[in-house]
Amino acid sequence: MALDLGIGDLVRMRKPHPCGESVWQVTRLGADIGLVCQKCHHYVLLPRTYLGRRIKEVIPNLPSDEEELSND
Repeated sequence: MALDLGIGDLVRMRKPHPCGESVWQVTRLGADIGLVCQKCHHYVLLPRTYLGRRIKEVIPNLPSDEEELSND
């Protein structure tokens, strides 16, 4: 699976973090992907190939203009 990720996107992992949260925010892109847990703010770097097998869902980050339109 080719990962189509952007900075600020949220990803739901197949298995939860030990803190109980399964949603992470993408903070770095490259050969390694930087992720921050949304509950305990733990930071990890995972290889792109490793992450691709463990993602359940990608929740894209909406730019602020689109967020304002969706609230109307």
